[in-house]
Parts: sequence; C-alpha cells; structure tokens
Amino acid sequence: MASLQTEQPTIASLQTEQPTMASLQHLSFHNRDCKIHYWYRKGTSQRYVMLLHGGGIDHQMFETQIQAFDESFHLLIWDARGHGLSRLPAEKRFNFEDMIADCLQLYRLYDINQAILVGQSMGGNLAQEIAYRYPQKVERLVLIDCMRNTSSLTLIERLLIKLAGPIMYLYPMKTLIKQSAAACSNREDVRQYVREVLSQSTRREFIDIINATMACLHEDSNWRFPQPVLLLCGEDDKSGIIKKTVFPWAESDPQISLHIIDGASHNSNQDQPEVVNRLIAEFVGSNPTLFSKELVN
Repeated sequence: MASLQTEQPTIASLQTEQPTMASLQHLSFHNRDCKIHYWYRKGTSQRYVMLLHGGGIDHQMFETQIQAFDESFHLLIWDARGHGLSRLPAEKRFNFEDMIADCLQLYRLYDINQAILVGQSMGGNLAQEIAYRYPQKVERLVLIDCMRNTSSLTLIERLLIKLAGPIMYLYPMKTLIKQSAAACSNREDVRQYVREVLSQSTRREFIDIINATMACLHEDSNWRFPQPVLLLCGEDDKSGIIKKTVFPWAESDPQISLHIIDGASHNSNQDQPEVVNRLIAEFVGSNPTLFSKELVN
C-alpha cells in the first residue's frame, strides 16, 4: 500500500505561479520497497500530464517542457525507481514491471481516469506499455526518441540487444558515462548534465536499467495505438536503431504524427526545447501564452 508524503518545501517550491521545476511541489510515495520522488503542479482542469524521463537520468531533463503546458494542466514529473532521488535498496534490482506498478500508483493517488503520457527513451517505452495494457487510461501520448515496444526485430537486432548488457560490463564506468552522454546530445551543457546524473549510479545499476528496458520489447506487429500519438526523433539520434524504426512505425499507424527534430540528438527535447515545446503544445491543445511573458522568458 503506497503512502503519500510531502517533502519539505523550499521558498522556490512555494512560488507556484512560475512554470519552472522549482515551482512544483516535491512529493513522494512508497511502492514495492522503493520511495518514489516526484514533482507536482496543480492545474485548473481535469487534464493530467505525466512526464517520464529516460533511462539513467532524472526529472530534470524535462525542466524546459514545463513551459509547454499552460496552467490548466496538472503536471506530474517523477524520478523513476532507481533514478535520481528514488534510490533502490541495496538488495533490490531495477525491474520494469515495478516501474509500471509505480506509474499506476500515481493514477490511483490522484484518481486519474486518463492522462497524457510524455516519455523520452525508457520513459517512452513505459508510456507505450501503459497504453498497450491499459488503453483506457491514456488520453494521448508524446513519445520522444524511443524504440517501438511491439516492433518486429531482425535476428541480428535481437542478438545485439541480448549482447548489449554483457558488452557494457567490459567497459569502465567512466567510459560508459562518457559515451552515453555523447550519444544523448549535441549540446555540451546537456552532455554535462547526463554525465553528472549517470555518475550517481553504479555500473550494475546502469546496466540493469538498460537490460530491463530492452526486456519490455514484445513483438505484436498488428497492434495500433487507439489514441493520438506525437512521435519525435532527433535528426542526429544514433542511439541503437531508433531513428531507423520511426519512419516505418509512423507509416504503419494512422494515429502517429512523426516529426524529425533538426539539430537534435537522442535527448531532442533538451537539444531543441523551443521546437519540441511548440509541437507538444499544439498537440495537446495547450496555450502557454496564459503565462505572462515575464515568466515564460
């Protein structure tokens, strides 16, 4: 049974009128032996948005996306289990099914019937899985630089995924961090952020996350989204086979609207936040101008 806890607010967290991460309320709940930290902004309507970050990093990757949603939207942005402040007990391993259960617990805590799910990389895989298993709980999805959960993979692709974990164990953690950061972004400030966050994890924790995320893939080539999907991919995304697969994915599903983000790599929402925010705002029917120009700027 999860319990909701409020973290000690700071002066910044009390300034709820500002569309920044610091303005959100820092909360937590317990679920499946893990304390899940998340940040909440109350909205004026009944529309909820959950922002689900990528593997190995944390909620801060969505710092600029807060500005894409006007004050009518409730916002929920977490540190997924095993990430950021949501540390796992030493004896606990990262498990994708546990993360799904955590997400469903957020639905229950706020009595959410439907939510807009915004997921990047691993967060996009999580969003897809919620839509696959519980389509009635998802209003629409924004999928950023992620693989298709139900894709039909070639034998070579399956082999590469299976070998990814063992191969990563051959690399020093510093090398994994450096290469991961370089693959995530075209911007040095974003790469530095990725390096700093990844350095908080051990090699085993990082590889557990990668392996568990890859394990969530399950072939179902006939499945199509029942709700609208905004699919975003950085022009320079060289992470795995993501860019290769987004084009046939979008062509196969009439619900998907695909946009390639120029000048962006795997973390396209951080590389080109203005472009991504505009696309998201248009997709969900947000009006960011409801915030004063002084606050948005």
